[in-house]
Amino acid sequence: MTKDELRAELERQEKRYKDVYGGEVTLYAAQPDPDKKPWRKRRNLLDKAFDRELQKIEEERLKAQQKADKDPR
Repeated sequence: MTKDELRAELERQEKRYKDVYGGEVTLYAAQPDPDKKPWRKRRNLLDKAFDRELQKIEEERLKAQQKADKDPR
């Protein structure tokens, strides 16, 4: 069923409701979808510990590189 067919069917049902049942149809504007905020993961204790370990490894690597640069063998 296409949008046009659906609109025609709804108009037909509206007309029938008004004619047969004597009812009233009230149209409301569609409500806009709320804006979605980007999801952010909160850093937990394990994430912080992982970052500290990465920082330690990076510092050790830099120290080893500096030591290798100073020691010309």
